[in-house]
Amino acid sequence: MQFTIYPILDTMIGFYQKPRGFDRFKDYLSILHGKSKTDMEVPIPYFNPMGKPHILTQLMIFRDMEIEEVMYKAIVEVTSDLPASINQTISVVFALADDLKGGWTNHYSTDFDSKFKLNAYVTRNFCIPVFWTSETYDIKTIQRVTQEYYLRTIYWKMNSKPLSLEDHIKQEIFVSRHCTIEYQSLSSIDYKSLDHYYNTHKTSTDHRRIFNFMYGDEACRALGYKTFGIVPSSAGYFYAAVKCGQNWMLQS
Repeated sequence: MQFTIYPILDTMIGFYQKPRGFDRFKDYLSILHGKSKTDMEVPIPYFNPMGKPHILTQLMIFRDMEIEEVMYKAIVEVTSDLPASINQTISVVFALADDLKGGWTNHYSTDFDSKFKLNAYVTRNFCIPVFWTSETYDIKTIQRVTQEYYLRTIYWKMNSKPLSLEDHIKQEIFVSRHCTIEYQSLSSIDYKSLDHYYNTHKTSTDHRRIFNFMYGDEACRALGYKTFGIVPSSAGYFYAAVKCGQNWMLQS
């Protein structure tokens, strides 16, 4: 497996320096479609074309951090432990999603799609690590996020798309097992209760139940989804990390 960093940061900085309006939206479509006019040649759908100045501010911070170079080094570190049977080159493209002042971007549903609805990107050999305007990043967090998204792309290259709850957790176990950057914070979770719930419902393909297990009741209530009593906000990701041996603090 080979990869390349598709440099998009300077392009998007220039894009957000333009005034909001129809001309900017046309420029957005021009970047997205490239010479094809209709296909997605540059994967920028997570960027808000009508984004406000805070997006440019965050992009400038990322430029000062040399984020694309950090992303490159993070993937180099993780590739030595991956299967070599996939003879393709993956283009890794930075993305900044606006969940702070972007009215149409829900953090939870967009995050889910960016991790589990990858077919349109994987078939084009794109990997899109998604960062958020509402969050603050340091180097290690950037490295972890980049590795996670790259590993999801590799997983999709080797497996069919996840359908059941078990499929989703297997993907995230693969991600946690191969990441070289540890989570920087610990979270207390009731592992026994989650494990019982998972083993009871792991064959379920109900999106509401899968989403609830991954993101918890609070995220479901924000979207008007049914809740199933999953309290931790990122329960499914914590559960997957514990399943593959990550050192989370557990409640007995």
